[in-house]
Amino acid sequence: MDLLARLARIAPTATATTLLAAGVGLVAVTTGGDRTLWAAGGLLRVDALSAYLLLVVGAVALTATWGGLGPPREPHTEVRFSGLLVLFLGAMTLTLLADNLGVMWVGIEGTTIATAFLVGHHGGRAAVEAAWKYVVLGSVGIAIAFLGLVLLYAATAATGEPTLSWRTLMAHPDLIDPGLGRLALALAVLGLATKAGLAPMHSWLPDAHSQAPAQVSALMSGVLLSVAFYGILRLQAISDLALGPELMRVMLVGGGLLSLTVAAALMVAQRDYKRLLAYSSTEHMGILAIGAGIGGPLALAAVLLHMLGHGLAKSTLFVVAGRILADRGSTRIDHVQGLLADRPALAWPFLAGMGTLLGFPPGALFFTEVAILFAGWQQGLGWVSLTTAGLLVVIFAVLARHTLVMTLGGGTRAAKGPRAVAEAGRWAATLPLAAALVAASAVGFAPAVQPVLESALTALAGVR
Repeated sequence: MDLLARLARIAPTATATTLLAAGVGLVAVTTGGDRTLWAAGGLLRVDALSAYLLLVVGAVALTATWGGLGPPREPHTEVRFSGLLVLFLGAMTLTLLADNLGVMWVGIEGTTIATAFLVGHHGGRAAVEAAWKYVVLGSVGIAIAFLGLVLLYAATAATGEPTLSWRTLMAHPDLIDPGLGRLALALAVLGLATKAGLAPMHSWLPDAHSQAPAQVSALMSGVLLSVAFYGILRLQAISDLALGPELMRVMLVGGGLLSLTVAAALMVAQRDYKRLLAYSSTEHMGILAIGAGIGGPLALAAVLLHMLGHGLAKSTLFVVAGRILADRGSTRIDHVQGLLADRPALAWPFLAGMGTLLGFPPGALFFTEVAILFAGWQQGLGWVSLTTAGLLVVIFAVLARHTLVMTLGGGTRAAKGPRAVAEAGRWAATLPLAAALVAASAVGFAPAVQPVLESALTALAGVR
């Protein structure tokens, strides 16, 4: 492998490490008080919320890029693949740091361009079809969001001060014409919901995740969906100040419950474990939407913590799924029975990740889901909490059943030799996954987490 390919191979992991370090540093700077950093003439802004999300992106990206680092590719392929991953991470970073909603839209569109090529990286009819489906549906969603932002600009122009600055709109929500603003914000959130994988705009997600390389699936599910949802949170904050909370509450709670229902129905008969994980992403985005729709400091803090816990667990699971695929040569659940018997190096991280995803304590997702359900009762939305709890029980049973089928039994020996097992057994390959799962369990108990979340909520102006 030539020098350029060697550098390209480590570039995504190095970029992820830099983002994580920057996120930690910026969280330390912005936590406590109203501390905001500005750049590029006010187009870019770092507050406590964007700093926290940058930390989430860095942590999940490090898990995905380091843990998913497979055998070397051909030099030109390595350079292209790694370059697209770095572009993907850069586009997500731009989305998080943008104060101007138009710049935020550019960042989200940049993620679509980069991931479209990454989804179809393996080639073949199924991969190309999944990439095209992702491009078409993702572009439709982005176009709807773009129309919403254009109308939002027009809604501010009607009052004589056209702007798409998030800070300006939050400080002066009266700049938005209520009639046109309602349509604008609804369209913008609907468009971003497509990128966030919320039903009924979720149909690109299982195909893209099932065909993309492990690193890409881990990043798309672990943080891309959350970055898109970050945009929804920003727009919701504007909408609640300008129009009241009812519009976003109806949209988000309705979309969240629909996402949970669709995910539960499609998981029952699912036979592909990568698609199963993809539908689980729709489920967890539904949980985020319900929490955001409920509102209040408890639910919104749980939403932010849920992003981190879900990202770490899901990125770990997709990396392990990639190793299982390399070992068994199939993504069918019935071809991967008995992992504990003959592939414990793959079975244990899969079980640990799935346990975290299912909400077993001490995982952070247990506390965030309970907090969202409790917040629903506090806000007088008991029926939402009861419906959510019922759907989560169904999903828990389905995921637990599929997990037991894959890990228990007599085993079906690998058709592709021991390379994947050897890779999985190396400490360098196991360390990022173990660290991610430990972090996903410990973060709920860390004393420093509370002030970070409180500062992020203050920056969002989301204590409603």
